[in-house]
Formats: sequence, C-alpha cells, structure tokens
Amino acid sequence: MNLDGWLLIALFLLLLTLATRPLGGYLKRVFDGERTLLSAVLGPVERGFYKLAGVRADEDQPWTRYAVAMLVFSLGGYLLLFAIQQLQGLLPLNPLGFGALTGDLSLNTAVSFVTNTNWQSYGGESTMSLFTQMIGLAVQNFLSAATGIALAIALIRGFSREKGKGLGPGIGNFWVDMTRATLYVLLPLSIPMALFLVWQGMPQNFIGASEATTLEGAKQLIAQGPVASQVAIKMIGTNGGGFFNANAAHPFENPTALSNFVQMLAIFLISAALTNTFGRAVKNERQGWAIYSAMAVLFLAGAGASYWAESSGNPALTAIGIDQTASLVQSGGNMEGKEARFGIAASTLFATVTTDASCGAVNSMHDSYTPLGGAVPLVNILLGEVVFGGVGAGLYGMLLFAIVALFIAGLMVGRTPEYLGKKIEAREIKLTVLAILCMPLALLGFLAVASVSPVASKGLANAGPHGFSEMLYAYASAVGNNGSAFAGLTAKTPFWNLSLAAAMLIGRFAVIVPMLAVAGSLAGKPRSPATSGSFPTDGPLFIGLLVAIVVIVGGLTYFPALALGPLVEHLAMLAGSTF
Repeated sequence: MNLDGWLLIALFLLLLTLATRPLGGYLKRVFDGERTLLSAVLGPVERGFYKLAGVRADEDQPWTRYAVAMLVFSLGGYLLLFAIQQLQGLLPLNPLGFGALTGDLSLNTAVSFVTNTNWQSYGGESTMSLFTQMIGLAVQNFLSAATGIALAIALIRGFSREKGKGLGPGIGNFWVDMTRATLYVLLPLSIPMALFLVWQGMPQNFIGASEATTLEGAKQLIAQGPVASQVAIKMIGTNGGGFFNANAAHPFENPTALSNFVQMLAIFLISAALTNTFGRAVKNERQGWAIYSAMAVLFLAGAGASYWAESSGNPALTAIGIDQTASLVQSGGNMEGKEARFGIAASTLFATVTTDASCGAVNSMHDSYTPLGGAVPLVNILLGEVVFGGVGAGLYGMLLFAIVALFIAGLMVGRTPEYLGKKIEAREIKLTVLAILCMPLALLGFLAVASVSPVASKGLANAGPHGFSEMLYAYASAVGNNGSAFAGLTAKTPFWNLSLAAAMLIGRFAVIVPMLAVAGSLAGKPRSPATSGSFPTDGPLFIGLLVAIVVIVGGLTYFPALALGPLVEHLAMLAGSTF
C-alpha cells in the first residue's frame, strides 16, 4: 500500500460526492415532469412516444399495474433478444459470419441482459455479430437500466406521497418513468461518455476485425466494432457486459488510466445521485445524505480491505523467494491477473466499485486475487449490492434494509416503527423480508445442488475451497444481478446456462414485485408528524444502525458458505498448504 493508492480512493469518493447533489436535483425534476435544459429538444420526442403508444403521461398506476407493465416490458425484451441471437446468421452487420447461438446460451444471455445482470457465458468478440452487440445487447443495456431507475422512483414515491389516485395508491406510471429515464438520463450521459472514450482511443466502427502481423510473422485478427457506444452505457447503466471477453481489462475497452477512472465514476454516478433524489422527494435532503453515508462507509471498508489484501501479497510466493515488495521497478503485492498499466490500487478499487454496484465489468481477474482480496467482491454482492448498487436497485435495496433497521429499533423501544412519517406495519415488514430473503434462498439452494453435481464440477478450473468459491461467486453474481465472475468457471454448458438464468430471474423479479407492493402500501398511508419519540433517521445513529443491519444480515446468512470458501483458503495459504 502507498499514499498514491489511498489518494486515488479518496479522490474517487470526493468527486462522486460532489456530483451527487446536482445530478440528484436533475433526476428529481425529470421524474416530476418539470422543465429541464433538455426539454426543448427532447420534450416533443417524449410526447411523440406517448402518442404512438397510447400512453397518458398524467395517468397514475397502482403498484399492481405498475408491476404488470414492468413484467410485460421485460418479457418483450427477452423474446426480442432471444430471437436476435437465434437469427444472428441471417441478420446484417455480421462481417465475421457468426451463426446462431445454442438455445440454452441464447436463453441465458437474453435473461442476463434483460435483468441487468449481463453475465456472459461466451466471448463477445468471438460469438456476437455487430448487429447483436448493438441492436440486441446495447439496447437492453439502456432499457434494463431505465427499468431499474423507474423502480427506484416508484419506491421513492411510496415514501413521499400520502395517497394515490385512480384505482388505488398510485406510484407513478411505468411507461412514463422508463421513457424519461432513457431519454433524459441515460442517453444524455452516454453520448458524451462515448465521445470521451473514443478520444481516449476506444474503437467505434463497423470493421469487424483487422489483420495484424506479429513480431514472429504470424497473422492475427484483432476484433473491433462499435465498442465505445456499448461501453458507455454498460458503465453508466451498471450493466457490465463487455464487447470483448476480457471486458475492461481489454485495451480497446479501457485504453488509459484516465478512462479507467472515469468508467469507475460512471458506474456509481446515477446510483449515488438517486440518494439525493430521495432526500429531495421527501423534502429533507439529510435523509438522502444519511443513506449515502451508509453506502459510503461500506464502500470504504471494502475498498480498503481489498487494497490491503492484494498489496500484502501471497506468503506462499514469498516463501519460495519471489520478491513482492514495492520498489522503483515493481508495484509489489499480488499482481497476478492484474493489468500492469493500472496496478493494485486502481484494480482493487475497480473490483470494489463493480461489485458494490450490479455492474460486473472487470479490469482484473478476481479468480487470481488472494483469498481475502477475492472475498471482498464476493461479500459486496452477498450484502445485496446495496452499497450504491445498480442504477435504482441499490437505492431500493438499501431502503428495504432501512425498513428492517427501523423495525428492529421499534422493537427495542416498544414503538410501532415509522420511516419519514409513514408507519411500518406487519404488511410492509412481511413484504420486505420476502424481498430480502429471496436472494439467499435461491443462491444457497442452487449452490447446494451444484456442489454435489458431477455435471457442475466439470466446469471448475480448481478443486477444494477455491473451486467452491468459484461456484459461490457465480450464483451470487447471478442472483445479485451483478454479472462478474471469478473467471475460473467454464459456464458455457446447459447446466450452468439454465441454472444461472433461473437465479437471475429470481434475483431480479422476486425482489422487485414485493418492493413495489411495499411502495403501493406506503403511498396510501397518511404521514404523521415527527414527535420527540420518533427515531431520527438523518443522523449518525441511524447510519450506524443501517450499516450494522446490512452487515449482520449478510454475515448470519452467508458466513458458513464463506467459511468453506475464501476463509479456509486464506488459512491454508498462511499455513503454506495447497489443495
């Protein structure tokens, strides 16, 4: 560890904090339907979409209609993406002549991108045509991210409204929210981001591949294509699906240290801003900063732990005479699986950011991290990816934990819990617990089956606790809608494609539907003024309680699995044992 590494982490958090309030205010105006700087240009486009689709922008939907609209939209996206992959060989913009994907791989990929997971059981440049990359995958990057933002706004309205309109407690209109998220948020951020990445050296063309001659005289095909446009939204939308198999470790997806830093900021940007949008919506920005602070505490703990673990190196290598100390000629520490142009600090920070968010982009191979260094990305996902999290998903996930925290606080003092003047009663608690528990139930259930299945173990690159960690990480990534992998698991088989697809669906929709039910229930409740007996939810006590609840729930749920994987591997490493 060195001062430069800590300054990088500090600068990252500082710039993120400075961007949170202005972008949060912009998001508030967009979803309230207020005029913005882009309204003159995008307003007619927005109204044109509503007219074509027969949508009334002022129509308020109860949570049931909102949920049905979201599910129908997601199903349509899945069917379209599945069809594109099956017809890939007949579609244009296929300069390398790729054919159709297998049915199980098409299913896995379609589910992956529709659920904003972007798990990839394939190599992008060797499997997908330019048409599939652009019209199939990149389009879903926009739409799945817009869906997540819309869902977070719906829950915010549950807290900020006292009663709804129409058929019941209204939480907005899914079609309007999704349209505005795409038009006013994702597109305006992605276009300048793509131009910046092109400036940094990222390809944006339709070449397909270029032929190069190596120093040995051999011929090599170097894949290219519309990379910058897809990378821009994969980061801003916390999608993570790479144009290339090596993802953000590929020089065409991450050319420079500056592009690496800006991509990390892009991953957290909207998720952080939504905390401020929440505070503004409930007319108390301190509430939003309290949520932001809880996320920041967990982020710093993970970033610091991963940086320390990787900088400390591997004692097994030291024992055989390999020098891992930092010097003028080497960075020191465990550099296995990391890009020399980024080093340990930028690599571990990227790994922390991408697994705090449901992004899944990687600029280093997590499978090559030390046991504790690799445990940090794994734990980030297992905590529910509420540390800023995916666009929208991080905020509504953390607000569900806030409900649990206030329920526990209410039990301590014998009062009915309330949050922002809304009483948290049995219905909300049951729905919240259902949303939180679906992830560990699916994850541990699939993991148990895979652990005793000979078909599953054939895909593992390692035996023993590290192989177990590879399976644990795969299902955590799927259920957590993250998409990153330990990279030691060959998942391009029917068993892994189908089981991971099922895990992704559960992790996405089994959380969303109960969460929307909570939003609808809260929207219909009256707001009570705060009294001297109300638990303050905008100060250090609440922040500490919220952090503790997230950690305790995660620890109680996953400690046995972590003990069988990274923890026992770390003890074996210290003892000099191998498996």
